[in-house]
Amino acid sequence: MGKDWPLSILVAGPAGAGVFAASLIIGRVLFRHGVNVFITNEYPSLIRGGNQWALIRSSPDEYIFSHRRLVDIVLALDNYSARAYISKLSERGIILCDEKDCGQNSNEHVRAFPFRKVLEEYKAPQVALNTLASGVIFGILGASKDTVSEVISEQFKHRKEYAELNLKLINKGYELGVALSVGQFPQLSKKVEEKKRLLIDGNSSVALGALAAGMSFFAAYPMTPASPILHFLAEIQRDYGIVVFQPESELAAINMAIGAAYAGARAMVATSGGGFSLMVEALGQAAMTETPIVIVEVQRPGPSTGLPTHTAQGDLRFVIHASQGEFPRVVLAPGDPGEAFTLSFKAMEIAWRYQVPVILLSDKFLAESYWSIDEFPSLTPSPGSVIRGEYQGDYARYRITEDGVSPMALPGTKNALVYANSSEHDEYGGGTIDPKMVRAMNEKRFRKYESLKSIAEKEGVKTYGKGDKIIVTWGSTKMPILEALKSLKDIRVVQVLWLEPFPEEALRQELAGSQFVVIENNMTGQLVSVIREKLLVKPHGFLGKYDGRPFDPEEIESYIASLGWV
Repeated sequence: MGKDWPLSILVAGPAGAGVFAASLIIGRVLFRHGVNVFITNEYPSLIRGGNQWALIRSSPDEYIFSHRRLVDIVLALDNYSARAYISKLSERGIILCDEKDCGQNSNEHVRAFPFRKVLEEYKAPQVALNTLASGVIFGILGASKDTVSEVISEQFKHRKEYAELNLKLINKGYELGVALSVGQFPQLSKKVEEKKRLLIDGNSSVALGALAAGMSFFAAYPMTPASPILHFLAEIQRDYGIVVFQPESELAAINMAIGAAYAGARAMVATSGGGFSLMVEALGQAAMTETPIVIVEVQRPGPSTGLPTHTAQGDLRFVIHASQGEFPRVVLAPGDPGEAFTLSFKAMEIAWRYQVPVILLSDKFLAESYWSIDEFPSLTPSPGSVIRGEYQGDYARYRITEDGVSPMALPGTKNALVYANSSEHDEYGGGTIDPKMVRAMNEKRFRKYESLKSIAEKEGVKTYGKGDKIIVTWGSTKMPILEALKSLKDIRVVQVLWLEPFPEEALRQELAGSQFVVIENNMTGQLVSVIREKLLVKPHGFLGKYDGRPFDPEEIESYIASLGWV
């Protein structure tokens, strides 16, 4: 058993035991030692109760794209977890647990501690077991005590008395960890950072990208796994001078956002598949009125309520075709937090440049997992073509133009009668059934598609690695594929970021003369069907996963081996 990185730590326990808080504390301490960190979690689709876990995987020497099946340290916060996760231990792995929870499970892989007795001594609540036990991990890894103290102080910055108690507990845990004298794990050494980095989740990245693009209005009805976007923006709204509103339903949320955009505010909504279903009629309204709107759809398994707290990529076809009739739209799918930031920014810019609805298609795995990444790029939003103050000339909201983009004046603009109509209309917004005008308006709206298609061809595809054998994917499935790529040779990964308009020529060039397979987190191969429709080619294989979990890199490695590509 060696001391090599990467190191995987699993924290598990009942809901309410601070599993996720402990994982973030551990992840942040590792991160501040200059270590690359990845954190993901799983929790049951219950209002209350059940067992949950969070996994922290880290290495100072390589970027960590995703989890692996086996873990090195399990921090078990109850008896169930002490029993349930033994099968996940690596060869060098150990389980840390309270002596009462370890019970009959004691063996060379189990380390029992008097955690609850220590809590009684310090007059600490039972939930503080997570902090005490996290200290053991820091002692085992030789973490900087100053760094640990910084993280704890920040975690409890709003409650000084809690900070003081948790500092005492984590220091006590640290002593227990040092005394354990296990030698099979790597030791932390404080590194001087040469550049700024972030440890951030996909949901927060989406929110920050929209803010960078000038978003000033956000509305959402809570729906897992998109709710953290609402929580994050609500917490910082006063700092950024934006309006964050939780209405009575998803339908109200999108209609409020459309109203805000009509009045000149860059607006966004966020939901999951079920909420997007309710928004579909208003999506068509935004398209017909040519009102800019950004919709974040964070996928989870369906149909109906499905698995509310798990992940999937089953909504691709839905969002491409949602709402009645035909109209141009943009669908973007980030695969990591950096892309979540830049594509969220891009979504807002496109919506306001072309006056079309833009859908940012995320998923639970990306939304609620954390990665350490380079600092976000500095992006400056364009002023857009919105007319404010006074309009010179004869104003027609839906003027037929060469590029399909009509002048957009805000209500109250002098010399401009600002008139929106969700029925078919003429250039001034008056309703019409005249066949020539109906045809002209449809053609005007779709002229935007030509420019959007050009952007999609330039920016819609990204590649990793080299080789004649290709894995095609989209969204966060890229991350476990890239983790698997570390052990696969001569394999190229092609990620599709623009799903509508589809970058068919760019993808055709990438696939020319090569065998390719498609890997995505659904059962029916939705990207496969789009590729067949657009490129008239069939992949040499398809690997889908549809149990509510992201891919394990091991599954991908096994599949590639079965093709004879290794």
